[in-house]
Amino acid sequence: MNWQEYISLNPQVMTGKPVIKGTRITVELILERLGNGWTTEQLLESYPHLSADSIRACLLYAVDSVKNEIIHDIAA
Repeated sequence: MNWQEYISLNPQVMTGKPVIKGTRITVELILERLGNGWTTEQLLESYPHLSADSIRACLLYAVDSVKNEIIHDIAA
C-alpha cells in the first residue's frame, strides 16, 4: 500500500496538515484516536468518509515520517 494514494498535503486545507484525500480529516486526528484506544470500526462509524485503507495509510504516513528522524535518549 502506498499512503500517497490516500493522503494529501495542501497549504490551503487545514493549514497544510496531512489529510485524508477529499476530506478535512487530518492524519493527526486519526493517529490520536488510535492512540487513545479507538478501534478501526469506531473510526469508520464516526467518520463515514474514511475507509480501512485510509486508516492504514495514516499509520504508514506516520512510519515514513519518523523513519529517518534522530531518536534522542531521554534520561529517566
